[in-house]
Amino acid sequence: MQAAVQCYSPKIKILIVEDEPSVAMTMRFLLGLAGCEAEIASTRARAIQLAQSGSFSLITLDINLQGANGYDICRELRENSRLRDTPIVFVSGNCNLEDQQRGLDAGAADYITKPFETFEFAPRLLSHIKSFRASDVSDEIADADTEGFCDSTQRNQ
Repeated sequence: MQAAVQCYSPKIKILIVEDEPSVAMTMRFLLGLAGCEAEIASTRARAIQLAQSGSFSLITLDINLQGANGYDICRELRENSRLRDTPIVFVSGNCNLEDQQRGLDAGAADYITKPFETFEFAPRLLSHIKSFRASDVSDEIADADTEGFCDSTQRNQ
């Protein structure tokens, strides 16, 4: 079975901050299907290092990392003038409204709860990139086939 998604931009790089390897690899795979390049950081130190040295279009961030708090990482990234406008989306198993509000208050653009809907994951992230990034990246995303990410028969199975 092939996904009907075009690889539309080598410029779309996403940083995945996730300490559960199977979840991180699933996220990377889904973003790869959408034509995105993704790097994984499983620790706070690596996440900060990659975020500051890379040019990421979006950062996904888990709340519960070993020895780290995603809310604090989000606030730290927001304090960096170079990363201030980079969309951050929490992807977390914490599904109560208080956690979601806390994530948004920390500076996140969105909050996706685990387990997430696989065929909605990449298009949802891409919509944030389109909203927050400069026009050159937005134009490339606008031309992407996010509607064709799955057909209705795949979605309903």
